[in-house]
Amino acid sequence: MISKMTKYSFILLSGDKEQFLEKLGELGLVDIVRSSKPVDERSAELLSRAERLRKAIDILEKTDGKASGAIASSTPMEDVYEAADALASAKANLDKAARDCERLLPWGEFQPDQIKDLERHGCKVRFYDVPKKQFKASWDVIVPLTVVSDDGSRVRFVTVSDSPEYEFPIEDIPAPEMNAAKAKEALELAESEVKVAQERLLGLKACLPALESAYKAALVKLDKYFAAATSEAAAEETLCVYTGFAPSEHDSQLKPAFEAMDDVFFISEEATAQDRPPISLKNNKFTRMFRVLTDMYGRPEYDGFDPTPYIAVFFMLFFAFCMGDCGYGLVLILLGLGLGKSKGMASFAPLVTTLGVATVVIGFLFHTFFSMDISGWEMFAPIKSVFLPSKIAGYDGTMVLALLVGVIHICLAIIVKTVYATKNHGFLGSLGTWGWTLLIVGGVIVGALSLGGVLDAAVTKWVIIVIGVLSALGIFFLNDLHRNPLINVGAGLWETYNTATGLLGDVLSYLRLYALGLAGAMLGFAFNDLGAKVLGDGAILNWVFFILIVLIGHVLNMAMAVLGAFVHPLRLNFLEFFKNSGYEGGARIYDPLKNTTETTIE
Repeated sequence: MISKMTKYSFILLSGDKEQFLEKLGELGLVDIVRSSKPVDERSAELLSRAERLRKAIDILEKTDGKASGAIASSTPMEDVYEAADALASAKANLDKAARDCERLLPWGEFQPDQIKDLERHGCKVRFYDVPKKQFKASWDVIVPLTVVSDDGSRVRFVTVSDSPEYEFPIEDIPAPEMNAAKAKEALELAESEVKVAQERLLGLKACLPALESAYKAALVKLDKYFAAATSEAAAEETLCVYTGFAPSEHDSQLKPAFEAMDDVFFISEEATAQDRPPISLKNNKFTRMFRVLTDMYGRPEYDGFDPTPYIAVFFMLFFAFCMGDCGYGLVLILLGLGLGKSKGMASFAPLVTTLGVATVVIGFLFHTFFSMDISGWEMFAPIKSVFLPSKIAGYDGTMVLALLVGVIHICLAIIVKTVYATKNHGFLGSLGTWGWTLLIVGGVIVGALSLGGVLDAAVTKWVIIVIGVLSALGIFFLNDLHRNPLINVGAGLWETYNTATGLLGDVLSYLRLYALGLAGAMLGFAFNDLGAKVLGDGAILNWVFFILIVLIGHVLNMAMAVLGAFVHPLRLNFLEFFKNSGYEGGARIYDPLKNTTETTIE
């Protein structure tokens, strides 16, 4: 998955750049580019306005809800700050009123004036709030008391006494400043003030497009001002302008760190594809092993998709298919475990081991062990049914399986292309892609269901007609809603020609999986047969030559098999899958600045 990136623009005096870069290196999260620009009073004014506009936009974007009516304003930015301050103040008052209400509700509807009247007559009213376990009913003997509330955890009570020598086992609390009714009124008033402030801020959301336009205009004006500045001004004092990118998941860590930096002005915004940010891929432990293959072709564009999960599954499957020998898979597992102890190659050890495990599984299904057919071995007789049959529908089973995997691989590529075309261009903007997906993927599914006996001939006929009609509409007439219909038809015919001639070739390309596996098996069998003939009657010298022939033969065969099993599955992913999925690589790899000699690639 492609990590969402945040774009940071930093501006600071040139004299502070070394310290700034040192701090960025300590954070180790920002991929940075740099340039120098002149600074003066005018540029500082433009920067300040851009920052205030950006903050006003952030305030409105973070304001949830829908206003009952829009508020027109000739000075929306200042109104946003004023409304935000009013809302913050109202929320603070609401928090205080809520706490007061929670504290005062248990004391009920007493009248403060009556308490003051008692005190004028020499009677002191004292208030107590104690845990229920601490409360003792015998305290009534000391001085008359009245329990006001008992919620099961705390007991609140009052005493009334005119004795100047009043004593009680526990300390009293200050008298409540108002009764429950007044507290509720204060809470309702605070809630209404918050609602009014929220309505005002929500009403200003109508000004959001104007603020965004003003913000972009401010940045353009700043860029033009920098571009027009003279070299003499730049010679006296310069600004270092840095543009950096970091995964958005680190915003909560980076923004406070940047705000704490003295004399550094920064603006943060969500990166877009037009910014061409570096690409950071977020993969799990399994797919991360195959990221090196993605990087061989090139990282995806920011608005594209991460092909690593698809490469991980299908490259591993194709590699094992080409090797096709569980004996060779065991050797790869041992090789991977050995590489894990090597400092220089340790990073490749998990990948080699994983490919070895996949080769063991596929090789076992192909019932091949060092080019020997194990389907006839007595020890495997109980599980013989799991082995791939030698014939499927009268054709070689391995060949049929290779073509079937190829069809699935291409169909998945077409589905991925459709999903991301819809995401980037909308459903109406990708009707042509949907037409091809319905025709190819839908046709494959219907064909499979028909061959499996799920659909009878009559139903299959009508389903194919419906798919054909809908696909034709998308391919020939709706492939571009903003284009002349005749041009759409012409473009559809040209694309039909290219697809019809290319798709068959793409599917047949997967026969290389069958051919490579067959070639390796036949060559290994030849070495086994040659070794068996040399062994003859089993003399000691014959055994020596037998071991040498079989060992050297299988080492050479495995070396060639590994080379073919790496190159050709890579080709099937880079050409057939990438072409049919519309994948485009070549983006820059995310490589954050670090205060170490090590480079972290994500």
